[in-house]
Amino acid sequence: MTRFVAMTAIATVMGSAAFAGNLVEPVVEPAPAPAPVVINEGGDWTGFYLGGQVGQLDADASNGASGDDTSYGVHAGYNHDFGRFVLGGELDYDATDLDLSGETIDSVARAKVKAGYDFGKVLAYVTGGVAEADTSVGSETGDFYGVGLAYQVTDQWQIGGEVLEHDFDEFGDSGVGGDATSVSLRASFKF
Repeated sequence: MTRFVAMTAIATVMGSAAFAGNLVEPVVEPAPAPAPVVINEGGDWTGFYLGGQVGQLDADASNGASGDDTSYGVHAGYNHDFGRFVLGGELDYDATDLDLSGETIDSVARAKVKAGYDFGKVLAYVTGGVAEADTSVGSETGDFYGVGLAYQVTDQWQIGGEVLEHDFDEFGDSGVGGDATSVSLRASFKF
């Protein structure tokens, strides 16, 4: 019986020792990779927009007359964002009362094509197109070109500025043409 008790005691001790540790190294699973960080760069410029502008119009006529006056107006357009490249079109209208030695420029309307680079919340662009100046001696259609910058304050609201150079051959039948520069601050709401 003592032999039986001794063998049972030895088996118990050996069994306990066998379960006390593990001879095989545990398999360590690698930690899951963190989720990629998506940086919101802003800059979705696609959509219709409507806004207003205020600025300065400076004109020099071919007869030597020159003048400048405040201009204010409205604009409406559409942009399409192709990633970093933005293409759009716009119509705008500026009212003014610019005096050129007794003759006045009353308004300038423009049809624009715009092409720009999307820097995220900032859009830098070039623009050009056709402008029509309404004056006290008649209207004249000319061309213009310029540059602009827009900033997205929110997803809907944008502010910016533009500088445009205009060229008009002859106002009405006066034989007088002119060049004009406009500088404007703009605010727009995107739909």
